[in-house]
Amino acid sequence: MSQSKQPKKVTLRSLLEKKQAGEKIVCITAYDYPTAMLVDNSGVDLILVGDSVANVVLGYESTFPVTMEEMRHHLRAVKRGVQRAFLVADMPFLSYQTSLSQAIENAGLFLKDGAEAVKLEGGTAPIVAVAQALTDVGIPVMGHLGFTPQWLHQFGGPRIRGRRGEEALELIRMADELQRAGCFALVLELVPREVAATITERLTIPTIGIGSGPDCDGQILVLHDMIGLFPGWAPRHAKRYANVGDLIRHAVATYAEEVAKGLFPTSEHFVSMPPDEWEKVHSALKEKRSV
Repeated sequence: MSQSKQPKKVTLRSLLEKKQAGEKIVCITAYDYPTAMLVDNSGVDLILVGDSVANVVLGYESTFPVTMEEMRHHLRAVKRGVQRAFLVADMPFLSYQTSLSQAIENAGLFLKDGAEAVKLEGGTAPIVAVAQALTDVGIPVMGHLGFTPQWLHQFGGPRIRGRRGEEALELIRMADELQRAGCFALVLELVPREVAATITERLTIPTIGIGSGPDCDGQILVLHDMIGLFPGWAPRHAKRYANVGDLIRHAVATYAEEVAKGLFPTSEHFVSMPPDEWEKVHSALKEKRSV
């Protein structure tokens, strides 16, 4: 009997080859086993266990509170559902900023948990040094420029980065520095199209856009935004491909109504004993009552 052909595993080399061939790289976030399995089976190239788990799964107001242990918990769950895609884990706030040794230790824990690379936010000199230190010890690093949520207070809130000439030039310089530090790819979030296109053209490593236009080598979206798990709201850059939140609410409301009216469960949802076996029980109970 012939065995079904296993999908080819995505690697750093195959991601680079996609850029060189002009093929788009498909990326998405995942935070648990069932969704990781679903998106992996859908043919995405890269899955990010983002620190956005803080907002969309854990209910925090920002990404700042999420811890290494929380990230590791979700990473391990996602890893169990992934066979094909390249798996990247976000380094949470204060897991890499205080020292190079701390950064190496925490990134190493992610690799032990199944990640194939880690992602860092920012392009200042200290962050570039961390990227260099990690790649020097064999830990692949994805960079992240533009709007970086861990720099939210520094920016004064969520906003597009690079609309002014000086800021655009600074982003381009940071992108060059991160590539020189050994990053294998770069996320560009909420960057003007012209700036993202320029960075993409300059770099030999892939760029992954989110709200930064179609010229990047790939695109990434937060899964919960894309499938409408939070009905009634979505960021401008997130195209909604489904309204799963509405489906869940309708399903649960219908279930609640059927339970309240005695319409669920029906005979197809439970089992009964064979009549002769139940008669034995019934008779035995009847005899005990008569003693």
